[in-house]
Amino acid sequence: MKLRRLSSREPGFDAALATLTRYEAAQDDAIESSVRAIIKDVRARGDAALIEYTLRFDRMQAASVAALEIPRAELEAALAALPEARARALREAAARVRRYHERQLAQSWQYVEADGTLLGQRVTPLERVGLYVPGGKAAYPSSVLMNAIPARVAGVRELIMVSPTPGGEKNALVLAAAALAGVDRVFALGGAQAVAALAYGSASVPRVDKIVGPGNAYVAAAKRQVFGQVGIDMIAGPSEILVIGDGSTPPDWVALDLFSQAEHDELAQALLLSPSAEYLDAVQSSAEGLIAQMPRRAVIEASLAARGALVLTRDLDEACALANRVAPEHLELSVAEPQAWLPKLNNAGAIFLGRWSSEAVGDYCAGPNHVLPTAGTARFSSPLGVYDFQKRTSLIGVSRAGAETLGRLAATLAEGEGLSAHARSAEARFK
Repeated sequence: MKLRRLSSREPGFDAALATLTRYEAAQDDAIESSVRAIIKDVRARGDAALIEYTLRFDRMQAASVAALEIPRAELEAALAALPEARARALREAAARVRRYHERQLAQSWQYVEADGTLLGQRVTPLERVGLYVPGGKAAYPSSVLMNAIPARVAGVRELIMVSPTPGGEKNALVLAAAALAGVDRVFALGGAQAVAALAYGSASVPRVDKIVGPGNAYVAAAKRQVFGQVGIDMIAGPSEILVIGDGSTPPDWVALDLFSQAEHDELAQALLLSPSAEYLDAVQSSAEGLIAQMPRRAVIEASLAARGALVLTRDLDEACALANRVAPEHLELSVAEPQAWLPKLNNAGAIFLGRWSSEAVGDYCAGPNHVLPTAGTARFSSPLGVYDFQKRTSLIGVSRAGAETLGRLAATLAEGEGLSAHARSAEARFK
């Protein structure tokens, strides 16, 4: 397994890097059309459509959507039945995620001006949130924690989870995570039809205010199409890792870090940037030696062949500049003095500082959210957090004295815009 090699000194490097790191979530016309039809059908026929799609796509016969709801007792039983070590790990991860996100909780504020006018901002939680959790081949209890716990910390009143169970097969760890995170209701529903049900509601599935959580191309298309009717977290692309290495971290560790993202799927990206050619050689050698031990070897090799690379840079300064250009989901600053280089890095979903900070701990239990911007969107987007489940309302309480001072200002500006009713509305309070 030979990883692609690039050098910033080579002609055409910038174009080669741009091509390698470019990911465009091309909207497949067939998928978009199919999803549009499903959404329309669910809006028109509600529960009846959900039952039909569940039978067609998940091979599950149900007399009603109510029969597809997984009772709270079953969630609690799944948690109670977990092996002790796994239950302890899940609980500790949940506690760490909660502690971290409690620091993000925004508070309302207000102040009163000299003339008695009150201005402020009221922060309130969303009423009801929908959580999509993949089922079947992919089952991510960690995503349940990362999506549900910040919502709970924000004060969301009700959490509705949908997760497909193909052939009736349920993932016990996902159900246990739902119980632990405080999910209120869980439906064995998936695909675009589940997203449509959350966005528009049905006789059995409550309509939500926002939908969060990962899914396949059909789920992503459905989220994109219902956005505006409800809020969504993001349309995420394949997972990414970019490692900046100075040669001080054992090459085996870095090779495994690259593998950890490459094993997600064939479109995942794993890059190592270093000013040391010898270190790149060492990581290449480690990767060749370790790959045979990987159960997901085929996926890792396909990912690294398509979108992986070892990049030789002039120095660490240039490596940081290139990282800012790529704006990766996960950035490992695997250098001897990470704090010294941190100020040079502005664009990343999460930055892991130093040789001991593997991206894998961020996925599961460090505390910060693992729902991160991908495909370069870290240039302008942030990790999922408590703030995604809160909304802000402006408060304006104009005093009698302020009505004249502010009214004159407003009337003057309104007249300048040609909006005379605005002007007269403001003037009515002091004339």
